[in-house]
Amino acid sequence: MKNENGLIVIATKGIDHELSSVALVIACGALTSGQSVSLFLTSAGVDIARKKGASMTHVKPLDPLAEMLTDFQSRGGQIWACPPCAIARGYDNGDLIDGVEIVGGAKLFNALNDGARTISL
Repeated sequence: MKNENGLIVIATKGIDHELSSVALVIACGALTSGQSVSLFLTSAGVDIARKKGASMTHVKPLDPLAEMLTDFQSRGGQIWACPPCAIARGYDNGDLIDGVEIVGGAKLFNALNDGARTISL
């Protein structure tokens, strides 16, 4: 089934960088506009999904990163974490917030083949 209304926001920056908050602003905005959205965390971006990790980031005047993550998930946004990036940091499913899937490139490429677009930060 084609998903021309799908968007994948690829976040490469972690909790120590303002672009992690920008990624969530874009992802939540896309949900508001009626798109189905997945947040693909790669490289240091995986730290966004570490339990209590997002609570360390608040780029004013934006909402705190942890609040944006909660909002994103509560409205149906999916969070995917890159397996090698998670493993390199010693993370497994138990280290990540509820609802995060550790998924490889196949899931990302399947979504792209179905018509999803990407934004990378």
